[in-house]
Amino acid sequence: MIVYIAYPTSLTLASANALQTYTTLRELRARRPDTLAIIPRWGREPSRFAELGALHLPRPAIGKLSRLHKSTLLYYLEHSAFAFMTAAVIAPRRQQVEAVYVRQVICAAWWAGVLGPLLDIPVIYEAHDLESRNPSRAKEPWATGLLHLIDRVALTRSTAVASLTDDFRRLLAQIGWRNPAEVAVIPDAYDERLFAPGDRAAARAALGLPPNAPLIVYAGMTFAHRWLDGLLEATARLAPAHPGLTLVLVGGRDAERAALAQQADALGFTVEVRRADGTSQAVPIAAGPLLVIVPPRPQAEVVGYLAAADVLAIPDTVTDVTASPLKLFEYLALGQPLVLPAMPALHEIVPADLCHPFVRRDLDGLTAALGAALAAGADPAGAAERRALAAAHTYGQRAERILALVGRVRDRD
Repeated sequence: MIVYIAYPTSLTLASANALQTYTTLRELRARRPDTLAIIPRWGREPSRFAELGALHLPRPAIGKLSRLHKSTLLYYLEHSAFAFMTAAVIAPRRQQVEAVYVRQVICAAWWAGVLGPLLDIPVIYEAHDLESRNPSRAKEPWATGLLHLIDRVALTRSTAVASLTDDFRRLLAQIGWRNPAEVAVIPDAYDERLFAPGDRAAARAALGLPPNAPLIVYAGMTFAHRWLDGLLEATARLAPAHPGLTLVLVGGRDAERAALAQQADALGFTVEVRRADGTSQAVPIAAGPLLVIVPPRPQAEVVGYLAAADVLAIPDTVTDVTASPLKLFEYLALGQPLVLPAMPALHEIVPADLCHPFVRRDLDGLTAALGAALAAGADPAGAAERRALAAAHTYGQRAERILALVGRVRDRD
């Protein structure tokens, strides 16, 4: 038996974290039906994880107290409580457990440092970054040492580490925390059931997008730390050379979309704000480019927006050495030209000759990369190569890599 412990930020798959957790688990259970997933749930809230047979434990919800006192430390206490709750479930069946696979850092630290050794169970930690670099980390000045301790215990005391990138594996070796042989690179993936090339004209017609305009698309659950304001400004700079230029942004929180709409208005865009019910907010028509802002949509609908694009853009990522965004693999599966920052972690997946890279957070560079991608036009050979890259990163293959790592850990013990 494999035990998969996760703390998804949305049980209804309204976040990238939840989507990756859900689809990975779906493919793991398809291959190993005895996989036991343990996930928290507050009350009887709806959960897509129930359809995968996940065991829901009551969420200790200590983090909700942050409404009274804003501190990430309350979430650390919540995750700590949940770690011990999972141990209570696993302990009676520990003889059947091949490994505990954890992808939440606080739970991983407790399991790697205390619970795994106590129950004599191997622990694999899927690291998504150092907690000390997490934008949502505890900000109290005295907590710096605690953050370092959490990272160190989770990453050095676990039996093995699953890293999203080879760049992060090299970092762990450089700081002396981990032998590279004990770190398996298991990148993110895409759902091949949903993401596949589509007819561009048909997609534009179905979504009410300009049929012949140059079209740049970005899709993501949230916009924070992704430099969407830079993408907006770069598009505005390109508008004079590309009549009808249209930028479509799909996703984001209400406040994020509102802020971008305000910025776009100041830059001279015509702004179309779409609502979740499919209607659009009336806006003044300007002479400049068009910005279409779309609230978060189901993945099956997001595919249509990607298929409609001439260019797919990733202006920035939240992390650096662990950058492995879901959208990168989803974009690749569609085949369109890509614009993305020149980061080693991203180039592990996409070589520079199959995208239009730019120096990270460089507005002139982003503008030039977008312009080059638009000028390149249709690229059937490049599209085929990008789709071939994506084909090596399905969730099924991700599950196979996890199972191979579990097998190596089991055989070693």
